[in-house]
Amino acid sequence: MTEGPDETLSITIERELPFPAEKIWRALTQPHLLEEWLMKNDFAPVLDHEFSFRAEWGAVEGRVLEIEPQRKLSYTWGDHNLRSTVTWTLAPTHTGTLLRMEQTGFRRDQPRYFQGAKAGWPRFLAALEELLARIK
Repeated sequence: MTEGPDETLSITIERELPFPAEKIWRALTQPHLLEEWLMKNDFAPVLDHEFSFRAEWGAVEGRVLEIEPQRKLSYTWGDHNLRSTVTWTLAPTHTGTLLRMEQTGFRRDQPRYFQGAKAGWPRFLAALEELLARIK
């Protein structure tokens, strides 16, 4: 298979979590919970809402693209160089919920962004799991 010059890279992480989708959805969409596992933010689960995530290393801007409560959440994620999309999908399982995170749109000339996301998302998801175990 050949790769075209416009082909982008993506990161996908799946976790089966022993929590109901409703609880995970809250952690993905409520600003005070997002801040505990991801970053400070002004997020709102409203279609086309523009928001930012802020951390010591900088900020990313986003816009909500798609919302299906307790099933799917998609938003842009980027800065002046990066134009990517983060999509969360939740699917019920016998023991909880399968959570899938996919970030798409990394250009091949952006290895720093891609490597940063590859290193960062597993840490963010570990923090998410810790939060879910603590909250009701």
